[in-house]
Amino acid sequence: MQLLDRIRLALAVGTAKTVTAIVKQLRLGAASVLPGEIARRLHPRLLPLLCEQVKDGVILVVGTNGKTTTSLFLRTILERNGAKIAHNITGANLINGLITTLLGNTNLFGQLNADYAILEVDENVLPLVLKDCRPRFIVGLNLFRDQLDRYGEVDTISRRWQQAISPLPKTTTVILNADDPTLSYLGQNLPQKVLFFGLSETNLYLDEIPHAVDSIYCPNCGHSLDYQGVYLSHLGDFSCPACGFNKSQPTLNSKDWPQILIGVYNKYNTLAAGLVAKEIGIDIETIFETAINFKAAFGRAEELTINEKNIRILLSKNPVGMNETIRAVKDLQIEGKPSTTLVILNDRIPDGTDVSWIWDVDTEKLASIGGKLIVSGDRLFDLALRLEYSRDLENQSNLIIKEDLKEAIETALDYTEKGDTLYILPTYSAMLEVREILTGRKIL
Repeated sequence: MQLLDRIRLALAVGTAKTVTAIVKQLRLGAASVLPGEIARRLHPRLLPLLCEQVKDGVILVVGTNGKTTTSLFLRTILERNGAKIAHNITGANLINGLITTLLGNTNLFGQLNADYAILEVDENVLPLVLKDCRPRFIVGLNLFRDQLDRYGEVDTISRRWQQAISPLPKTTTVILNADDPTLSYLGQNLPQKVLFFGLSETNLYLDEIPHAVDSIYCPNCGHSLDYQGVYLSHLGDFSCPACGFNKSQPTLNSKDWPQILIGVYNKYNTLAAGLVAKEIGIDIETIFETAINFKAAFGRAEELTINEKNIRILLSKNPVGMNETIRAVKDLQIEGKPSTTLVILNDRIPDGTDVSWIWDVDTEKLASIGGKLIVSGDRLFDLALRLEYSRDLENQSNLIIKEDLKEAIETALDYTEKGDTLYILPTYSAMLEVREILTGRKIL
């Protein structure tokens, strides 16, 4: 590295660390984005310089749902094995957030000290990241419709991934969800080493294919896929009667594996992180013990206790995610006892400004639970209308509308008895607001 480049690197690192200190000192947030944005402007080649210094490799975790939980579980496993990890735990998964994370593990001269970098990456940004980073692992969790104002359909994203991944060296291992037809097909057409994870538990099949499905057509020939059963949205056991394309063979037998947290979606997260750890060389006993004691990332099935009342926050930011949180809430209900559920819908930049996706959610199942159903958020009237259409005359939840979020939370807690659980289903920005109100702390 030449002298001028060293000076630019030191300036970028020093400036980023100064900005981080100021933001945290003034309690303006976690400084997870701005430092990286400024440093990148000062040194445009900062990301590749930092990625090259990670001792044992960069691990990119990408997909529509599950990135934060999978990344945190993998980090927990590796740290139990003594590794030093750089990880964007706040969920800042655009390029400026990745740079901020890596800079947090450097000294003032830009020398990075980390065995692994576990980086959660926005699915639309992955091709840009791969221009500057040669990861050791890429983990593809799933592809669902999400934020229709920002992204195209899932097949468009998949094609971009294939174009970006294919030129990577053979030293990159790609780990994909076999139950997702789009990702299964992607993996079958990559030149790198590809391993698959997936479920093999027919007792987890859904009774019917939900409304929020994206990939029920063969990615090879376009014919309708035959499903033996579905586990979650379009994830399931499938084959194409026209061209012979079928589900890839998972490396792990899901029946033998425990799972972190609640919900079928977290079984996928467990298998994805566990497969990476196993490939790295971590023993199965360590992985299983970590799963048993694992605590949720903020907002992802996170549990809090206030005044002897339990609160469970279940991030619900797209049709598939919300369907699964509703499924989890129904599974956790005490039979015959009405519950209290608070649903919050925002339409800010982190959430996506198009909220039409709520009409693809099976909210009828939420309304059928009974009890008090409270709605709030920037688009509470859109949400209330959707829930009103979901209710039937025989089993109606008591629908309560509260424009002020703090008042909505207080109302929900008032209706929750001591020892019972209040379920909160928020979009992303709403989740941050909820946690700030409940804990008095900002995340970003």
